[in-house]
Amino acid sequence: MRDLSSPAEGSSVVKKWGFVAMHSAVAATFIFLLQRFALNATLESSLLWALTFAVCAAGLAYKQANR
Repeated sequence: MRDLSSPAEGSSVVKKWGFVAMHSAVAATFIFLLQRFALNATLESSLLWALTFAVCAAGLAYKQANR
């Protein structure tokens, strides 16, 4: 009988990638809004920084999820 406190194997994979996607999206949104409205950067610059931060945040979240 499977222990109810341990998640199913497929569920942990979905949680891990969901965590990575959420972390990436939040970081990209934050830096985009900061660049675009607080620092008055151009749209292109804001999007480039948002993409850069999203990739970095995804990498960090992936590393943390594998610990």
